[in-house]
Amino acid sequence: MAQTAVVLAAGHGTRMKSETHKVLHPVCGKPMIHHLLDSLHDARMDHVVVVVGQHREQVEASIKRRAQVAVQEQQLGTADAVRAALPLITSDTETVVVLYGDAPLIRPETIVHLMRLREENRAACVVLAAEVTNPKGLGRVFLDPRGQVERIVEEKDATPEERAHRLINTGIYAFRRDALEEALREVKNDNAQGEYYLTDTALILSRRGERVIAHIAEDEDEIASVNNRVELARVEAICRQRILTGWMMEGVTVVDPGSTYIEAEVELAPDVTLLPGTMLAGRTRISSGTVIGPHTRLVDTVVREGARVQYTVAVEAVIGENAEVGPFAYLRPGAEIGQRVKIGDFVEVKNSRIGDDTKVSHLAYVGDAEIGRNVNVGCGAITVNYDGERKHRTVVGDDSFIGSNVNLIAPVTIGKGAYVVAGTTVTDDVGDDGFAIGRAPQTTKPNYVRAWKARRQNRNPEKGGNHCGH
Repeated sequence: MAQTAVVLAAGHGTRMKSETHKVLHPVCGKPMIHHLLDSLHDARMDHVVVVVGQHREQVEASIKRRAQVAVQEQQLGTADAVRAALPLITSDTETVVVLYGDAPLIRPETIVHLMRLREENRAACVVLAAEVTNPKGLGRVFLDPRGQVERIVEEKDATPEERAHRLINTGIYAFRRDALEEALREVKNDNAQGEYYLTDTALILSRRGERVIAHIAEDEDEIASVNNRVELARVEAICRQRILTGWMMEGVTVVDPGSTYIEAEVELAPDVTLLPGTMLAGRTRISSGTVIGPHTRLVDTVVREGARVQYTVAVEAVIGENAEVGPFAYLRPGAEIGQRVKIGDFVEVKNSRIGDDTKVSHLAYVGDAEIGRNVNVGCGAITVNYDGERKHRTVVGDDSFIGSNVNLIAPVTIGKGAYVVAGTTVTDDVGDDGFAIGRAPQTTKPNYVRAWKARRQNRNPEKGGNHCGH
């Protein structure tokens, strides 16, 4: 028999004070609803239905083909939202798990456990509950002497005595499909909010003699939900710690977890070392034996074995084996750094391939270029790639030498083994083994400076003398 998940994501989340739908706010670099969809995938859920309402287009565009979409036209409560999903729940479904799109931290193991508990106990419903220190704003779960769910009371409808109760309803359930459908038909909206509460299904099923049990979550953090930016930051912190712990258990050294940020889609190999201030984002891939940081941000970047990257920002770049990047380097999209390459301080590389064993040690810009193997690019060298309308490409052959303060005016090609003298502006191609020099003739006037200063003083006597502050 099949298992179906219903994810409630109809409310926009006004307390977020954002034009972005609440469930699309990122947690560790990924929209929170995608964390939940990933957990459902890992739990081997057969079908997933996401219930949308306000700003539905945003949610639909984000989840695309990951789930079917049901629409709750009016926000009349959680039971009404689940009703909207019923037509999409297949007839072969045995268990329906209901979850919330703004609670992204539930683990796949917990979802599987809820379904197993329902099946093994032949229960109509399993309620995921949690014992919390501060239950304010949450529904309370009350058990009878046999340990079954007696009732669930929303805080707005609770008495002062009931509000003192600390066993709360997480809003996550596993239902037998036919029991859910029957209970939903009986849910009324005679409560303080005038809404149809899904929590009422538990009482309805109990009164009909069905078995309704609770599973108390072991980890309170797992059921954390987001209603405002403060809660979003808390969920982000929990998720980030989970990610760090997971990678450390896989053999990654994180010198200072408190200052290290790894997003959800990043992949790390064993024996990676992350120094303080490291931020890894997007689909960054880090190979074994690398040292990243301190104070380095990599986004959608690949780092090969043995590389060292420090005080660097890299976006959509590739860094080769045993390369050294930084300090204070900037690798922009399309930068491909070869093996054993040195990219030094205040070097910027964009849409360029740097061949193996090449050195660009400091204060250089390499843009839209193909730099060969074993090339030396001197301090202050620039590929002049933009003419005001179009970008042009520079090609430098293997074993060439580009001196300090050289301007390579693209499009231009420097041949293999060529030598470009410091201070040269190159406008024409240089062939293999070519020697290029483009300096203006130097004029030196001996015994000149004092006389020159005197003439200036005579022309501008008002500027002479000692003035206050000089």
